[in-house]
Amino acid sequence: MSHQHPLRTPSRVVLGGFLAAMGVLHLTSGRKGFQIAVPDWMPGDKDTTVVISGLAELAVGLGVLSGRHQKAFGRLAALLFTAVFPGNIHQYENHLDAAPLLDTDEKRRNRLLLQPPLVWWALESTRQD
Repeated sequence: MSHQHPLRTPSRVVLGGFLAAMGVLHLTSGRKGFQIAVPDWMPGDKDTTVVISGLAELAVGLGVLSGRHQKAFGRLAALLFTAVFPGNIHQYENHLDAAPLLDTDEKRRNRLLLQPPLVWWALESTRQD
């Protein structure tokens, strides 16, 4: 018989909401700020990259929230958190401000340190025992 930790579902719901909200921000008021994080070596237009990543975050967030195929959506969320890591490094190394949340090197460094726990969160909150 499967036994799931009682915090797994609330954790998954928060993760899905977080991803969906970030996706919406990519497509609306945060769009310009997210463009700052796109490395210069990325092919194509920075705005297109932000729109595509926003749509991906929104779709994965909604998938995580649905509770269906949660292990697959958890892996996709972990992949998204991993895929944006080069942009986070780019923003940190080049001292690029995205006010108000990422307007110091310390805040940008802390975001880098946050990426591994985000990957873990995505995998753990969607794990099926």
